[in-house]
Amino acid sequence: MSVIDALVRSNEVYAKQHGDMLPPRPAKRLAVLTCMDARLDVYRLLGLAEGDAHVLRNAGATVTDDVIRSLAVSQRLLDTNEILAISHTDCGMRTFSDEEFRSDLERQTGHRPPWPSEEFRDPEADVRASIARIKDSPFVPHTEGVRGFVFDVGTGRLREVTV
Repeated sequence: MSVIDALVRSNEVYAKQHGDMLPPRPAKRLAVLTCMDARLDVYRLLGLAEGDAHVLRNAGATVTDDVIRSLAVSQRLLDTNEILAISHTDCGMRTFSDEEFRSDLERQTGHRPPWPSEEFRDPEADVRASIARIKDSPFVPHTEGVRGFVFDVGTGRLREVTV
């Protein structure tokens, strides 16, 4: 049995216990941007429940055009008004350079990706850059409630980044 088959079976158990449908608007009016790293259990580390927040994840918690699109929908159509950006220690995005990764992809596929990988060395600087990109976007109206943190994968603690 594949991992996906096992997950689909687990979904059957979940579906039997599934309660009333939650509203599409997050109860805490919060959007969280964080890395796709499997070690970050966003709901547990923040004490969130299903339906509390929009959670956006990608490699490195990068503020891309698609993240701005999602935040615009979240705020303008679904009433969120705070954004929490979380980077973390020991991130895989620290282990390569953009040029090296894009060149490897080009060698392997014959196509150079049009997007940068957005690698970084310092998670605090990365959080500051994320906050600046969000605040600079004309599409995200509520930027007074944007805050950033670094999650320490060793201790499980969040450390706020000052801007």
